[in-house]
Amino acid sequence: MTTAAARQSDIRPLLAKRAGRYREYAPLPALAPHFRCLWTHEIQTAGPVAIVPDGYCDLLFAAGRLFVAGPDRTAAFPPMMPGMRIIGARFAPGAGVAWLKVPLSEITGLSIPLSDLAPEKAALLEQHLSDRPDGAAALPLFATLLGDLAREEAEPDPEARLIFAAADHGPGRIGDLQQRLDIGERQLRRRAHHHFGYGIKTLERVRRLQRFMALCRASETPSLAALALDAGFSDQAHMTREIGELTTLTPSAMLAQLTTR
Repeated sequence: MTTAAARQSDIRPLLAKRAGRYREYAPLPALAPHFRCLWTHEIQTAGPVAIVPDGYCDLLFAAGRLFVAGPDRTAAFPPMMPGMRIIGARFAPGAGVAWLKVPLSEITGLSIPLSDLAPEKAALLEQHLSDRPDGAAALPLFATLLGDLAREEAEPDPEARLIFAAADHGPGRIGDLQQRLDIGERQLRRRAHHHFGYGIKTLERVRRLQRFMALCRASETPSLAALALDAGFSDQAHMTREIGELTTLTPSAMLAQLTTR
C-alpha cells in the first residue's frame, strides 16, 4: 500500500449531519401526514461522508435536479463537495409508497431521479424550482409545491406507522403488533419490505442505531456500556458489532462526533 493510500484508509467517515450546516423544519399542517420533516444541508467539509440508515425515504433537490433517496440497509457514502446545497423532504412512514407508487423494496439503497418514478410530480416541481438556488432559499417554495401535491394524495396506510413504531420500541412490541394486525410473521415481513424497503428485523436494527445516536446527543456523561443497554443492545459487544456492520464506524467514533459541539 502506498503512503497516500495508507493515509486515505485511516480517514474515518464523517457523519453527514457533522459535515456542514444541517437543519430540520417541521412540515406545514397540510404536509404533516405525508412528511416527517423538511431539511436543508450545506456541505462544508471535504472527505468521506457517511449517511447512516434511519428507516426513511427522502425526496431531494440538489444541483437543479430532484431525486428520491431510497431507504438504506447500511451507510451510504455519496460524493459530496464543500459548497454543495441540498434541500429535502423526509417521507413519513408509508408515505413514500403512496407518493411514488412503488414498493420501497424496489428502491432500497438507490438514488433515483424523481422523473423515473413520478414524472408528473417531477415536471411540476422542477418547472418551479429550476430557477431557484439550491439550499434554504428554495425551501419555502419547495414546501408550498409539496403542499399543492399533497391535496391529491391519500394519507399513508396506518399500518405503516404501527410497524415503524413497533420497530422503534424494540422486539417486545413485535408480538403485540402481530396480534393487533392479526397477521403472521411472514406477512409482517412482507409488509415491512413494502413500506420500508426491508424486513422488520432490519428495521429494528436500524432504529436501534438511531436510538443509540439520540442517546449520544442527549447524554451529559455518556458511558458506552450504559448507552448499549439504554439503546436496546444486549451488551456492548453486540452494539460494537452491529453498529460496525451498519455504519463502518465504531460506537466510540460515533460518540465522539455526536458529542462534539
